[in-house]
Amino acid sequence: MSWFESLILGLVQGLTEFLPISSSAHLRLTAAFAGWHDPGAAFTAITQIGTEAAVLIYFRKDIARIVSTWFRSLYTKALRSDQDAKMGWLVIVGSIPIGVLGLVFKDAIVGPARDLRLTATTLIVMGIVLGIADRMAARDEEGGRHRAIRERKTLKELGVKDGLVFGLCQAMALIPGVSRSGATISGGLLLGFTREAAARYSFLLAIPAVLASGAFEIKDVAENPGHISWGPTIFATVIAFFVGYAVIAWFMKFITTKSFMPFVIYRIALGILLFALIGTDVLSPHAGESGS
Repeated sequence: MSWFESLILGLVQGLTEFLPISSSAHLRLTAAFAGWHDPGAAFTAITQIGTEAAVLIYFRKDIARIVSTWFRSLYTKALRSDQDAKMGWLVIVGSIPIGVLGLVFKDAIVGPARDLRLTATTLIVMGIVLGIADRMAARDEEGGRHRAIRERKTLKELGVKDGLVFGLCQAMALIPGVSRSGATISGGLLLGFTREAAARYSFLLAIPAVLASGAFEIKDVAENPGHISWGPTIFATVIAFFVGYAVIAWFMKFITTKSFMPFVIYRIALGILLFALIGTDVLSPHAGESGS
């Protein structure tokens, strides 16, 4: 991987990680359209550490409060009913599905799941799901002539079952094209949570999963150092951090007043374009993969 490739891929990672359009799909597509080799699951996992560092800094006060209260609640009974202590447990519970499924389907994730036809399918299907979820939220918030405004749930009403559903939605993002934020936010909206609550829990839930995935890949790459270019990869991770921080700050403001429909239209249009390019042999479904 060249330094120029790492610059572009770092920018793509930072721009797309927090938007419901799938960063893994865009990294894969960027390489395919440019005629580069697929950056691979290891590159994606490591550069995601950069964007998760942005989450850690952006939500630093929330995270510090949750971690502190959760640890103290282990030996202070009075704190166990505290919302921050509960959130600590809910992040742990919600992280279980992706941890289990990520290990079970690791070989499929780094192999067959990177087929561009599957990516196109998930872009379209999850775009439709996000659109339906967003429309349901809008109807509750706006009401209508024959419908009263329905109050949506906040994080204070998040329970263990909700956490597991969020976790299963996050696990779907192991497939390129699904989108971690897109899947978890859609799940949250369908469960009746506000856009802000769904997004906030989605970002908090991603922290242990992404950091664990990155650490696992670093360990794996360290044992086989010839599989990755460390210099360009670290450079891309730093780029992803700075761009990602700017994007998450913008996105958290955007979702308080705006609809997700622009992302829905973009996902569906991109998926259809991808199918058209593959169907006309302009693009191979395995473009950019090692050896292609």
